[in-house]
Parts: sequence; structure tokens; C-alpha cells
Amino acid sequence: MGGFTGAVTGFPTVVFSFAMVVVVAYWVLVLLGGAHLHTGHHAGAAGHHGGGHGTGHGGHGGRAGHGGPGHQPGGGRGGVRGGMRHIHGGLQRALGLGGVPVTVAVSLLIAFAWFGALTGQTLLDGRHGGAVLAGALVVGWAGARVLAWPLRRIMPAPAPPPSRRDFVGRACVIRTGRVGPDFGQAEVRADDGSAALVQVRQSLDEAAGPGSALSKGAAALIYDYDAEGEFFRVMPELPASG
Repeated sequence: MGGFTGAVTGFPTVVFSFAMVVVVAYWVLVLLGGAHLHTGHHAGAAGHHGGGHGTGHGGHGGRAGHGGPGHQPGGGRGGVRGGMRHIHGGLQRALGLGGVPVTVAVSLLIAFAWFGALTGQTLLDGRHGGAVLAGALVVGWAGARVLAWPLRRIMPAPAPPPSRRDFVGRACVIRTGRVGPDFGQAEVRADDGSAALVQVRQSLDEAAGPGSALSKGAAALIYDYDAEGEFFRVMPELPASG
């Protein structure tokens, strides 16, 4: 037992030993329901409700208000997180570990690297630590890549990335004093219950009819999205019949 403990705490195995403890603790929590398996499939959603749907805090031009995601509640952070996940996902695919949750890929890599370092350290009696460390990293990558191939075939396919057009057909609440052909904002809720402030427009012809003009607090219906202008077209929400 003492020899095993010495090997686990000796160089280079010790480099991976602490990471192995974290990995084991994480999966124990997953099994007990205390942690969630991070699939990495929500990368797009992070920017979708923060910066994706919202386009500023009150621009008067035909395009997005003050220029974008950074002005939305939570948009800056959501955009950064989404960007980081995109980078991590690209690195994961470059290593041949794409198609599986990032937590699974990292866990496999650490487990194989730890085992490779322990085996190399034992066989070489603690000599050539640098070479054993490099070899352990190669073993970790190769082992994780081999296991990732069958795992990705049984993993559920990632959901399609969210789109701004997902808001078309939803009800919203006007948050500006008026809505016109060049100005207007409304609050709309997504499927997960989060709220987003979006740019909305109503033409003068649409607002000319009795009771058709939209003002603050009015309920409206999003019926179209203008990709060029980056705004939604809205109309007064029809009262429920019956």
C-alpha cells in the first residue's frame, strides 16, 4: 500500500492525481443528483437570450439601438460565455473528442493520463519523469479519443442552435412610450422563462387604425423578423375570443 501511495504522490503521477480526485468527486455528485452533466450543447443559448435576441437599449435608427449584446441585461456575460464555449468546443473537436459532453472528454483524458503516468513511473522506477509525463499526456489523449468514438454514437444529437426567429408568433409587452417605424422596444419571454428586451417596429399604416397604435404596457404579437434591420414587427395582440 505504501508503494502505491508513494507512486500516486510521486512525480509525474501527482500531476494528475489531484485532477483524478476532482473527477471522481464530480461523477459521484452526478450519480447522487448533486451536479448536472454539462453537455456543451447550450453554447448558442448563452448568447441567444442575452445578446442574441436583444439589440440594445433604445436606438432610434432602423438597426439595433446602441449596438448590441453588451447593452442587454446579462448580454455581455452571455456573449463571453458563449464565445468561450465555442473556443472550447473547437479545441475539443480538434483533439478528436467532439460529439461527447466536455465533462466526459476531460474525465477520460485525465483518467487515462493518470493511469499512463502511474504505469510509466512504476515501470521506470521513478526515473525519466519528464518523458513519463509527456507519454502520459499522449496516452490520455489516445485513450480518450478511442473511447469517444463509440460514445458519440450513443449520445443524443445536440439541439439546433437557437434563432431570433424563435420569437416570431410570441406575445410581448411594449416597454417604450410608443412604437413606430424607426423606434420601439418590447419584452418577450423565451421557453426557459427568461426575459429579453428586443427591438420592435410598427409601420404608420398599421398604427393608423383605431386602437392599433402601441404604447407602453400594451400587449402585442410578434409576427415577423427583419433580418436586415435586426428588429421584430409587431401588431396589437388580438383579444381572446369566447
